[in-house]
Amino acid sequence: MEDKKYDEKKTEMLSVHYEEVLKILGEDVNREGLLKTPERVAKAMQFLTSGNDVNPDDIMSQAIFHEEYSEMVIVKDIEVYSLCEHHMLPFFGKAHIAYIPNGKIVGLSKIPRVVDAYSRRLQVQERLTLEIRDCIERTLGPEGVAVVIEASHMCMQMRGVQKQNSVTTTSSFKGLFLTNDSTRKEFINLVQAKLH
Repeated sequence: MEDKKYDEKKTEMLSVHYEEVLKILGEDVNREGLLKTPERVAKAMQFLTSGNDVNPDDIMSQAIFHEEYSEMVIVKDIEVYSLCEHHMLPFFGKAHIAYIPNGKIVGLSKIPRVVDAYSRRLQVQERLTLEIRDCIERTLGPEGVAVVIEASHMCMQMRGVQKQNSVTTTSSFKGLFLTNDSTRKEFINLVQAKLH
């Protein structure tokens, strides 16, 4: 959405509501620092939920190539930024994704784009993990898919239990990553290794 214009009608409608929210919270909406805040928040929310307007399967389909490569392909340390659907507070961290091709590979930039497409929605980390896995499985038909996400949740760190150093890890495995212990261990070892 960085390159696109924001929807003016949505921006206007959201701005009105955010101005009301600020008033309800006891803020002076005529204060210099808050004059443009409703509009800025309206645009930020459109960006942070822009994944709703994207079909991740289409992203993957744009760059599928037939190759006989049959070893593990890993894209790790993919930055994840999302909004928890329970409190609309951010959670962020890293995704580590692998697949074992079955005659098809995908352009490597498409995997982080799929992560963005699913994370730029109101989300929970558990569902995000499964959605990424299922998209790769659907579009590539690989021998196996593995997804691990490690994230810090502001709903736990800023409010609630206020545990600043907590990290949530979710994982999901399909195919050879689920049925073959050595394949799964190889993935985990490679994700943990500092090869770069």
